[in-house]
Amino acid sequence: MSNKYGTAPESAAEDPTSPVGAEEITALLGGYRDSTTEPTPKREGKASMVSSVSNLANTIIGSGMLTFPLAMASAGIIPGMITCLFSGSVAVFGLYLLSLCAARAPHRRSSFFAPSFSMPAIAAKCFGVSISYLIIIKGLMPNVVTALYHDLSSTTPPAWALSGRNWITLFMIILVPLVFLRHLDSLRHTSYVALFSVAYLVLIVITVYFNPLEGMPERGEVHLIHFTPNFVSTFPVQVFAFTCSQNLFPIFNELKENSQKRMNVVIGGAIGSATLTYEIIAVFGYLTFGSTVGANIIAMYPSTSLFIAIGQLAIVILVLFSYPLQVHPCRNCLDKIFHAAEVKPVTPVLSEDDDMPKVDDDHAAGEMSPLKHFLLTTAIVASGFTVAYFVNDLQLVLSFVGSTGSTTISFILPGLFYWKLTRTDRNRNNVLSLGAIALASYGVFVFVFCLGFNIYQVIHPSEGGPSH
Repeated sequence: MSNKYGTAPESAAEDPTSPVGAEEITALLGGYRDSTTEPTPKREGKASMVSSVSNLANTIIGSGMLTFPLAMASAGIIPGMITCLFSGSVAVFGLYLLSLCAARAPHRRSSFFAPSFSMPAIAAKCFGVSISYLIIIKGLMPNVVTALYHDLSSTTPPAWALSGRNWITLFMIILVPLVFLRHLDSLRHTSYVALFSVAYLVLIVITVYFNPLEGMPERGEVHLIHFTPNFVSTFPVQVFAFTCSQNLFPIFNELKENSQKRMNVVIGGAIGSATLTYEIIAVFGYLTFGSTVGANIIAMYPSTSLFIAIGQLAIVILVLFSYPLQVHPCRNCLDKIFHAAEVKPVTPVLSEDDDMPKVDDDHAAGEMSPLKHFLLTTAIVASGFTVAYFVNDLQLVLSFVGSTGSTTISFILPGLFYWKLTRTDRNRNNVLSLGAIALASYGVFVFVFCLGFNIYQVIHPSEGGPSH
């Protein structure tokens, strides 16, 4: 039985039931594995446009926003704003190509299913983000404690409470039981904290710019155009900050009346709102601190203000409960990598925060043996904690994540997927095909060049620009 979706296919590559088309869709989009069996009943989407835009925007806006002022400081106001718009525009094109690929999949069954490519990229991104969360906690908790003692107590905080390393060690007591859970659905209702954190950070950077607080550090130089060597390592942070491709397929599957026109509105609305948020934080944060701005903008504000402490504590709570949501998909992806021959289609399901991809319960950690579950979780947590314990540079971690996992998910895979699905189509759009190849090539360039530069910075830190 031939099922056709959208425009009637003009070639084998467009027909999911043809030998070529079935193979392409099964390999790339998680289609039916056996076209001779009775297909499952069609499911219909129930998500509204507003909820879809909100979900995708929440997927985008996350910890990457904290580093945008530093990215602007590495190039100046004008280049910083342009690169932010450029990164958002390229992300839009990648999401657009993925939505075109999703339309070729069986009815609302599109997903990332290419273990040799997508699973390592998603695992690397989740692992890197989990490290960045611990670094954020390590940097903010001493400030929160200082502010609370300053405003609510006449005594000084104990010395141990001013050590970020002590705080991430203490918080691991809470996190370790959570990361070993097989199902984390109850922790996914953090969207309100995420929304509050983003809105409060925007309020802080605008308010403090116009009304500086006591104890503010002296502002460094501000330039309209001023490229520094640090620009190469901060650019991937912007790539990371727009990463949301892992949730594009679930949104397509769940959106009611998921026409291309409606998907374009969802993509444009989500990327547009994220770009506006990033531009505001970057501009006002950079104008406030100038060239002395650090990799975590909210950690730059005085630790004696309760107004600032509330925002810092909100971000700590957000990333604290988001940490298990990174270990969970990272563990599942590693399991799929180690057993690629047995892997079943993996569908990331909508989550509420940028850095919170999750895996469909049908393919979750319940398939693992208890021993494998324990060993993988222990390896991820122990190695991530070790890195976070000794590394203080949030920008460095996000730069590595942006130049590897994010570029693969956002640029390389969307370009390759679209090219592979349309390469035998006689009626394909040649401009889009060339654009897809260009997008994948751009992703490879960013991956290789920026990763190489980041490694060079680690080896020769004194030659890679200012340290933060």
